[in-house]
Amino acid sequence: MRGWGISPSMAVVAVLIVLTLLGAWRYDGFLSEYNVQSVLRYNSMFALVALGMCFVIMTGGIDLSVGSVAAFSSVVAAHLSGYGLLAGLLGGLGAGLLAGTLNAVIVTRLKILPFIATLATMLAASGTALLLANNQSVSVSYETGFVDLGQGDLLSFMRPEWVDGDNAGVLGGILGFILSFPTPAFIALAAYIVAGIVIGHTAFGRHILASGGGTEASRLMGLPVDRAIFFAYVISGGTAGMAGVILAAQFGAGQPIEGIGWELFAIASVVVGGTLLTGGKGSIGGTLAGALLLGIIFTILNFENGMGWISLSAYWQSVVRGAFLFVVVVLQAKLSLRQEA
Repeated sequence: MRGWGISPSMAVVAVLIVLTLLGAWRYDGFLSEYNVQSVLRYNSMFALVALGMCFVIMTGGIDLSVGSVAAFSSVVAAHLSGYGLLAGLLGGLGAGLLAGTLNAVIVTRLKILPFIATLATMLAASGTALLLANNQSVSVSYETGFVDLGQGDLLSFMRPEWVDGDNAGVLGGILGFILSFPTPAFIALAAYIVAGIVIGHTAFGRHILASGGGTEASRLMGLPVDRAIFFAYVISGGTAGMAGVILAAQFGAGQPIEGIGWELFAIASVVVGGTLLTGGKGSIGGTLAGALLLGIIFTILNFENGMGWISLSAYWQSVVRGAFLFVVVVLQAKLSLRQEA
């Protein structure tokens, strides 16, 4: 792709556009307001988890605990939702930050390999979630407005009646879509904008990339490598915690057994978006495009199921994720070898 002047991020955006146009041509209702909102609402959780994973992978590390941390955070948020929207939000987010800080301490202070450290945290978070939930889903409070974080539309109060009329036209449709943008998607989009600014325009962002490009060389240059890695894991825990809050709010219950395979989705999104698994190079925008691409692929598979051409159960999604990740990693490795040559 380098020879053609096309970056991995540009390539994944191009594929995303092509698949979206293909879906619009092949399936009725693919670009309907309801379907677009559903895709954005559901995949906002995965996009948030992928964002945190991107920070960690850019340092040359890995975080296998994101799915379990999201499930744990959803249980905590559900338990606290009865005390108000803010309590549920801060509780779930705090649970994720706590897990991320634990990972950060183990990796940077105890010098344990990230794979082992986050694997231990994954098991601990999963077990703690089951204990807090008593091995069952934990219902959230519908009286405090907590569910609006997952089921609401942030600007719906501004939606005029004429938008839903027969004479709304194209302009009305566009305005209606904007004003019906799901709250979880707003949260994820805001997080990506902030992350893009941090990585592209701050010293911390440069330290993140430098720590992945060459840890020892960066230390010799006097860069705060350990601090950058520390906060990368804290950010990963925080985004997983926020994903857990949205999970509880969107489904109306904390889900202690949810999150299985989320780490695969996150890693695939990050790698597809052009971030090297070895660290030192990454793209926030590419990660978002990668998460949306995976979401579109699974949406297309669901539409195909509905047409009766294929019959894939939900379990096949894990197979597709694994195969997709394998292909992307192999292609990335070959591209890296070609660039070195």
